[in-house]
Amino acid sequence: METIYRRPALLADLPTHYCPGCGHGTVHRLVAETIEGLGIGSRTICVAPVGCAVLAYKYFVLDCCVAAHGRAPAMATGLKRVLPDRVVFTYQGDGDLASIGGNEILHAALRGEPITVIFVNNGVYGMTGGQMAPTTPLGMRTTSSPLGREPRQQGYPIQLPELLATLPGVAYAARRSTHSVAEIRRARQAIERAFTAQLRGLGLGIVELLGACPTNWQVSPGEALEFIQQVMLPVYPLGEFKVAAELGA
Repeated sequence: METIYRRPALLADLPTHYCPGCGHGTVHRLVAETIEGLGIGSRTICVAPVGCAVLAYKYFVLDCCVAAHGRAPAMATGLKRVLPDRVVFTYQGDGDLASIGGNEILHAALRGEPITVIFVNNGVYGMTGGQMAPTTPLGMRTTSSPLGREPRQQGYPIQLPELLATLPGVAYAARRSTHSVAEIRRARQAIERAFTAQLRGLGLGIVELLGACPTNWQVSPGEALEFIQQVMLPVYPLGEFKVAAELGA
């Protein structure tokens, strides 16, 4: 029988702690496959902060460390400057990166730090109870916005790759999704381009990935994929928002 898929060697053979239907497992696989395909596993460091992403070190067979909430870009900056031959990436959720870590990612991008940022957006604070995040779509109900997000009180959802794409220090900025096989394939390509930007010393690369959170969305895993299509995609269009010329078309 022909083998058409195998678990990446850089992904530990462990039972997952993530909720059924959570998008993190898919993103873990894509990141591990990309690093393995580029042949850089022995010199790659993962930085994960507080939140659902905090246990990434448990699954990646890589050197990993944990940063304070929102501070992964700062820690990644220090690691990359002290160890410039290493490939450094952060693995962050939207409650972490877009809220308390907003200052960190903005200034890492302004400095053009040659790091890679994997940004999983499910529109809520997943670990702490499903509260509203900076990425929560308008009208979406959360435990801290039970009547739905209202722009006059809680502002508008942030579109981070589009924002960072305006900065000269950013070499690659994209948004992809995990709700279909076709989009998962495009997500893998985007992750590879973000790592390639670092390998070529072009600047910061960021990939936002729309992921499901069935538990806090209060839907089934199957319905969560429809939620991404119906609720998230209208707010977060998919595509590449900046591609350095050295990365090709």
